[in-house]
Amino acid sequence: MDNLHIFLGATVADAATRPLHWVYDPKKLKNYIKGKKEIAFLKKNKSPFYSIKTGKVSGYNDIGQVMFKTLMQTKKKSEILKVFKRNIILNFGPGSAYWRNLKIRKKYKKIKWKKPLNGPWIHQNVLETIQNIKMRKSTTGGTKVNESDGYCAALPYYLYNNNEKDLKRVIKSVANSKINETYALAKLKIISLANDNKKDPIRFFLRKYKRNRYFKDVINNIKKVLRAKRENHTKTVRKFGKACSYPGTFMGSMHAMITSNNYKSAINKTIKAGGCNCSRANFVGAYFAALKGYKNIPSKWIKKTQPAKNILKYI
Repeated sequence: MDNLHIFLGATVADAATRPLHWVYDPKKLKNYIKGKKEIAFLKKNKSPFYSIKTGKVSGYNDIGQVMFKTLMQTKKKSEILKVFKRNIILNFGPGSAYWRNLKIRKKYKKIKWKKPLNGPWIHQNVLETIQNIKMRKSTTGGTKVNESDGYCAALPYYLYNNNEKDLKRVIKSVANSKINETYALAKLKIISLANDNKKDPIRFFLRKYKRNRYFKDVINNIKKVLRAKRENHTKTVRKFGKACSYPGTFMGSMHAMITSNNYKSAINKTIKAGGCNCSRANFVGAYFAALKGYKNIPSKWIKKTQPAKNILKYI
């Protein structure tokens, strides 16, 4: 696998953001980071929904870790999806911390939400994927939500094999909708342009695909982001949507990318915008790692990121 620093960039960004994941109340978020020189890798969890140790990654990046593990242990290209699905069950399914918390979560729905769950949070796409794998469906991805799980699963695979047909298959194995597929593929293409040293990769993408019907909605939304370049990032993310869904998560990420000069400033900006900042960080972090290289990722941040140790073995 080449260019693994790109996946490292996504992983570190997710871990840096994770303690403030899903904080939607701007007043609370401001209070949590007030007076702090470093807002990344907060020691105490402030996510109102779930709590894991600082340095660990959210469920978004974790599906990427499962794919990375699959790629490292599978010799035959034709076996990758089969092994990936098996590893999804092992990491997220019955017997896992994710699955245990799902049962507790169902009880929480019946009472007033008072404190975060102790342990990780399984996403809707992954939950549906597990059910569809058990039902032996040919395409196993979730269909109910349009979120970043498909992109996160496909990112390490893209570094192994960037064939578009194969990438679509991987994306749909976790998130099976046209929106999920289109935006995940657009992200990977923009990252690829950044890695190829194209001047202004986002505008390059715009020019290259402006007449491509497949990317019509993506192109229109990139134009909206570019028009908002001089606007405050946090307010812009709120306008586009700071929840987990496309196109908002894509547009918020893009705004951080076009208004920042480096990895660290872009991720800090992403954290401050609140909401589902982890889903945005996985795109922003990969983009700046591709654009600026491995050295642009703060070394202190890499040391604080638990899954980074395993990735570094192969860089």
